[in-house]
Amino acid sequence: MPHDHHGLDPKSGDRRVAAAIWANALLTVAQVAGGLFAGSLVLIADALHNFSDMASLVIAFAARRISRRPADARMTFGYGRIEIVAALVNYTTLLLMSFYLISEGLMRLVDPPGVDGWIVVILGCVALVVDTLTAALTWSMQKGSVNIRALFLHNLSDALASVAVVAGGILILLYDIRWIDPALTLLIAGYILWFALREIGTPIRTLMLGSPPDLDIGAVIEEVRRVPGVRDLHHVHLWQLQEHEAALDCHIVLEEEGWPRLEAIKAEIKARLNARFGIGHSTLEIEHPQAAHPPEQEATLPERA
Repeated sequence: MPHDHHGLDPKSGDRRVAAAIWANALLTVAQVAGGLFAGSLVLIADALHNFSDMASLVIAFAARRISRRPADARMTFGYGRIEIVAALVNYTTLLLMSFYLISEGLMRLVDPPGVDGWIVVILGCVALVVDTLTAALTWSMQKGSVNIRALFLHNLSDALASVAVVAGGILILLYDIRWIDPALTLLIAGYILWFALREIGTPIRTLMLGSPPDLDIGAVIEEVRRVPGVRDLHHVHLWQLQEHEAALDCHIVLEEEGWPRLEAIKAEIKARLNARFGIGHSTLEIEHPQAAHPPEQEATLPERA
């Protein structure tokens, strides 16, 4: 069953996410209005970033609630992977938003418009406070969830962007440097693009049933081979069932003398997989050495020494 880590109960976590949703919604409205009034693209860019935060928070909130549903006939493994889908959606929105901001920033860099620096500074400071508080609300939750980690890093990047917005507004006030507004927009968009490209691989790998990055499949195979009575194994498939639950499916070939101890061998294999690698779900098909299935086309596995 999915759960929150580090002692934070699910209801408390939900309240934190809900509070962050309202804060980002109000901030988005204020920044869009201020950006249009002041003629500042960087404020609108920050507003779009915060709007994506709000959308991400809504998705994450729904995903957290859905992930706690028990397994049923439609979802026999449960609903935990919905948080992986939510993380992928959030990173994809960041990519799309960064491309839009880069396009707008380049256009304005050619002919920078006038900008009201005071509005930029004031709303930038408000955004910095909201982004910092939102990041603080999700900090203790992000260590145990890729979904919440996406939100935390998203809000942390927003806080850094708000610092740049405030600095840009000050430069506009002091020196009337009009190109600083689109230039900062490009800087923020570039950072968002880099961040999203760096992080999006994790949910994609999980949804593609890739092997968990922190598990050595060779070590898993050798551990099973060391169980007395096991001759070899093949058709090995290791994947991430949910964010914190790995799964293994394989064919086990037993020695002749191992057949009377078949159930004991299976129990020992499962116990070793769980104790050493945290693999709590394993499907083992036991084969006689004279009737073993031929190996299928699969990833290159270590040969038995």
